[in-house]
Amino acid sequence: MKFARWVFLVAGGIGLLMLLPFYGLEARIGRDLPPPITHPEYYYGFTGVAVAWQVAFLVIGSDPARFRPLMLVGVIEKLSFGVPTLALFALGRVAPPVVAAALFDLTLGVLFVMAYRATGGPRGEAG
Repeated sequence: MKFARWVFLVAGGIGLLMLLPFYGLEARIGRDLPPPITHPEYYYGFTGVAVAWQVAFLVIGSDPARFRPLMLVGVIEKLSFGVPTLALFALGRVAPPVVAAALFDLTLGVLFVMAYRATGGPRGEAG
């Protein structure tokens, strides 16, 4: 249970530290990783959803046994960014810094699966 708690609390904390600055980086990201952002609603929508998930990871970490079913949804969240980003990189459509973020997310996805397995059933029995 300690492993799952640690994984989700660290993931949520690091995620918030990484994502909250995005609210002030729209113009810079457009300059550093062209083209400029032409649909800010998608940019801020993505950022907002990603921030909400970091909060969900903190909630899961607060009581891993209770929120165990949500762990697998967290895995889907990590795969939904990591896998397409690697495919886009293979096609030459994303920059290496974005791939680094995708690899970090995929690593967290693996840790989430490990945490899920470590928590066992609803009462926390190892399975």
